[in-house]
Amino acid sequence: MYTTNENGTLNNYAGTPKMYYAEYPSPEQQRKYAFQGACAVLLVTFLMLTAFAV
Repeated sequence: MYTTNENGTLNNYAGTPKMYYAEYPSPEQQRKYAFQGACAVLLVTFLMLTAFAV
C-alpha cells in the first residue's frame, strides 16, 4: 500500500488492520493445548535428563 500526502511525499507505512476480538477457545481446543503442553514438558524433561546423563 503506497500513498502520498499533499506534498507528494511517499508514505509506505503499513495500513492499520481492522480490529477484532479474540474468541475464547472451545473445550476441544483447550484439550489440544493441554496435550501440547504435556508433550512439551515431557520433551524438555527428557532432554534435560539426557544432558545430565551425558
